[in-house]
Amino acid sequence: MTDTTAPLLRTPLHDAHVVLGGRIVPFAGYEMPVQYADGILAEHAWTRSHAGLFDVSHMGQALLIGPDHGTVARALEALVPADILNLKPGQQRYTQFLTHDGGIIDDLMVTRPLDPGLDGTLFLVVNAGRKQVDYAHMAQSLPSPVRLVVKDELALIALQGPEAAAVVADHAPEAADLAFMTATPTTFDDIPCHLSRSGYTGEDGYEISVAARDVEKLWSHLLADRRVKPVGLGARDSLRLEAGLCLYGHDIDTSTSPIEAQLAWSIQKRRRVEGGFPGAARIQRELAEGPARVRVGLKPDGRAPAREGTEIAHDGQVVGTVTSGGFGPSVGGPVAMGYVPPALAAPGTALELLVRGKSLPARVVTLPFVAPRYARKS
Repeated sequence: MTDTTAPLLRTPLHDAHVVLGGRIVPFAGYEMPVQYADGILAEHAWTRSHAGLFDVSHMGQALLIGPDHGTVARALEALVPADILNLKPGQQRYTQFLTHDGGIIDDLMVTRPLDPGLDGTLFLVVNAGRKQVDYAHMAQSLPSPVRLVVKDELALIALQGPEAAAVVADHAPEAADLAFMTATPTTFDDIPCHLSRSGYTGEDGYEISVAARDVEKLWSHLLADRRVKPVGLGARDSLRLEAGLCLYGHDIDTSTSPIEAQLAWSIQKRRRVEGGFPGAARIQRELAEGPARVRVGLKPDGRAPAREGTEIAHDGQVVGTVTSGGFGPSVGGPVAMGYVPPALAAPGTALELLVRGKSLPARVVTLPFVAPRYARKS
């Protein structure tokens, strides 16, 4: 958990946010912009129609380094359920650190570098509020040939939206050739960086890892483009909720398995069969027999939002809890996610939400709420 008594940290772009009129709030141990002058709704809409620019430098970036890919991949596979061994150079994969009983310590992105000279290296991006937990977990678990190198000297920004590809290609032409969940080293104008086609909004876009000393220059180059506007944490949350994406500490935590969270797609066939990761027995059992609860999308009737912690009921009996909820600007109404028994998880199932002492009707809907527009290549 984040230490709430420690002084708040600042990203290398803090001063730039202040100059832009960003409203700064505490988040995951950092001072971060929740919105700028246009407001959350406008920033959300801009990202869906143009290109929104996010500072995500609070996230943790680290390397795992070993003598060769097989060694470092197997070391990480002892901690996560994804197939890391068969990652291709330049490929990125989503996975989770798991407890011994299959709960989620954190979710993360893993990239195998494209550069053949980095054959024994994996690049990790972990959540801001969990990075110290993750680093300690890896440090005490990795075998001696593999070492963890934390890259605090790096910043991370994201450009998301239907115009993101055209914007980035103006500065790094090879960006246009990247497929979703692939990455490459490149230069953005004259700035060395690592570019991945990924994000947290359901839109096409990129995450750009760059030296902290260079990030303000890169940020300024992007904001000079009329297609780009800065976007804060408020719209980042509404965008990811509409995209049906989990937020650690809300939709997933150490009490949640990947199968309950509807993340079975992130566990490749080899790992499902072979196991060999923490919590494998539980996950294999839940894959075969089904979990006791599952994450679903919820569409409340009317206009009242269902916030985190709202109880979900069926025939007057509480059956679950909302884990994320709010107004979906692109949907034009309230949306939520939560956990219910599998028997109540089918799209169209009528449920009730207990909001401020009132029972409000809702129904289960298919996730995501807004269709993704990732750049998948045939």
